Amino acid sequence: MAILWTTAFWDFPAEGFEDGIAFWLKATGASLSPRRGPEAAFATLVPPGGDPCLRVQRVRDGKGGNHLDLHVDDVEAEAERAQVLGAAPVFAEPGLSVLRSPGGFAFCLVDHQGEAKVPAPESWPGGQRSRVDQVCLDVPPQAFDHELVFWQSLTGWPQAATRSAEFRRLISPPDMPLRFLLQRLDTAEKGQSSAAHVDLACSDVDAETERHVALGAEAVRRHHWWQVMRDPAGLEYCITSRDPDTGAVPV
Repeated sequence: MAILWTTAFWDFPAEGFEDGIAFWLKATGASLSPRRGPEAAFATLVPPGGDPCLRVQRVRDGKGGNHLDLHVDDVEAEAERAQVLGAAPVFAEPGLSVLRSPGGFAFCLVDHQGEAKVPAPESWPGGQRSRVDQVCLDVPPQAFDHELVFWQSLTGWPQAATRSAEFRRLISPPDMPLRFLLQRLDTAEKGQSSAAHVDLACSDVDAETERHVALGAEAVRRHHWWQVMRDPAGLEYCITSRDPDTGAVPV
């Protein structure tokens, strides 16, 4: 697949939609595009520089979450190929195909609109720099190997091991705005589907955590080089100590 751009979506439950938008606008330094779609349920977070790669939508049912859009030249052809690799179709219209991965993760194939310039990290009053730069797929243990093969085959991106056995990274091209990580969960309920969250790369995790808490987020738990957070809409995400320019993990 010739993936030309990637976009991460926050799928906010209706009761958290406005709070979620307000928080992420402040957390990223973005501005909000005009709302669009049925019931004005969609909008884009427009960065100060570069092309947009973050969007929001309001969902009617459930707790919400995150999903991924892959921008391609031929949505119909790539949707057919994705289904051959094991994806299940959900919805299609011209320029859009919604599918589910073998592990049940919803993603979209969309027409590429010429996006090309990766947004730069933002600098904050505490001195740290940060950027939302990664989608992490949270996969039940029994589905992990199949899901990893599917995504590597679909994207054509090489796989790389990490220092933690439960993670595998797909190496996206440097002109992609979002990196892609798969995490094998320790346990999962029977029938649980793969889901996703977003990660920030940051030059100072503690300072960035403090900034996010002041904006209304909740600090959930600390790991060695990342902090799990929960935004005001109830969606979890991580602030990591990866380099905000290169995405590299600290030594």
